[in-house]
Amino acid sequence: MADRIRLTQGDITKLEVDAIVNAANKSLLGGGGVDGAIHRAAGRDLLKECRTLDGCETGDAKTTAGYNLPAKHIIHTVGPVYAKTKAEEKRAQLQSAYRRSLEEAVKLEGVKSVAFPSISTGVYGYPIEEATDVAISTAMDFLESNDALESVVFCTFSKEDHEVYVQRLPHHLAEPKDE
Repeated sequence: MADRIRLTQGDITKLEVDAIVNAANKSLLGGGGVDGAIHRAAGRDLLKECRTLDGCETGDAKTTAGYNLPAKHIIHTVGPVYAKTKAEEKRAQLQSAYRRSLEEAVKLEGVKSVAFPSISTGVYGYPIEEATDVAISTAMDFLESNDALESVVFCTFSKEDHEVYVQRLPHHLAEPKDE
């Protein structure tokens, strides 16, 4: 499993992977953070295609072409806005965002690698430690039952987020799974 999960820090729009995941808003029409960066780097045709998709619900995912990006595909997913009073519901929505993105990736012809940003941890306020655990455990569960993807890359932008992944990833890889 460890050979199929990678971690990198940097600009997700520059990664040489088959698909990248966009932490989008429900409109899919661009926004701030990684969403804005992906829209700017991909070019105007991305916005044109996104307008045809009729938005996306929280926890779901939709795919477009990669346009001017090295990645051939962009998988747009909408993570939850964090609310401590609804922590279990928000965790389920975040798990769904990661799982649905992985399901979209395996439906795409030739996709063997997919890169994720940290979903919902920016303006959506999800605590990075909890979001990291959800990201890693959801990816590991998916990879255990699906061999179509050769690698899942977690691409963090900030040094602080990267350090959380560096700390948490070994714990997940060391946990024994029920047979």
